[in-house]
Amino acid sequence: MLATLWLAGCASVALAPPEAVAQLAPMGSVRAAINYGNPLLARRDADGTPRGVSVDLARALAQRLGVPLEFVIYTAAGKVVEGIASGAWDVAFYAIDPVRAADTDFSAPYLIIEGAYLVPQGSPIRRNEDVDRPGVRVAAAKGSAYDLYLSRALKQATLVHAPTSQQVTETLLAQRLDVAAGVRQQMQADAARVPGLRLLDGRFMEIRQAMAVPKGRPAGTAYVAEFVAQMKSSGFIAEALRRHGVEGVALAP
Repeated sequence: MLATLWLAGCASVALAPPEAVAQLAPMGSVRAAINYGNPLLARRDADGTPRGVSVDLARALAQRLGVPLEFVIYTAAGKVVEGIASGAWDVAFYAIDPVRAADTDFSAPYLIIEGAYLVPQGSPIRRNEDVDRPGVRVAAAKGSAYDLYLSRALKQATLVHAPTSQQVTETLLAQRLDVAAGVRQQMQADAARVPGLRLLDGRFMEIRQAMAVPKGRPAGTAYVAEFVAQMKSSGFIAEALRRHGVEGVALAP
């Protein structure tokens, strides 16, 4: 099944023009930033090998470009974005945001992930709308998509930064904060793991996951946009989600 979908997806994408190859693999290989901070998209196998939806997409892209693939590993999306300044990578996988768009060109989204709030069991906060109140302190991973969104959306509550997404709930507990913000699956797992926490119903934001290319590479960006569209329509991404056991996310239209 994987081989069939791989070939079906790749066959429908036009061969990459030389200019696109040059812009997506300027060092001779395509350097793909992989963020272990979002386990829905990437994680490390027991033997250290990267695996996940973004890893599969990176491999498929390198195959289409006809160049070697090099993984550039990060632990948080904010650190991936920082890597643009040093030219550390050629393609990446993170959420669309207007702040990031200053130095990043995005494909259309390929996954939709929900942002959710986690609160102590006895908290008076019952709805997402109750979070933005004076005195409420919200933990969020520094530089994450939901951190960027909440920095604009919250007018009265205060953001407190955790180093990574996996440390948001620990920051909530250690500093006795009021709310933890993160992707729904991470918040659900933490609520099940740590007694005395509960997840608020609904979502506070929609996280639109896409492929990213540093600005100034128009041919590469155009090719990545076409590549993502075909990986969605061929069923490649849907099959990757199933194979890696990723639940609770939606394939973007």
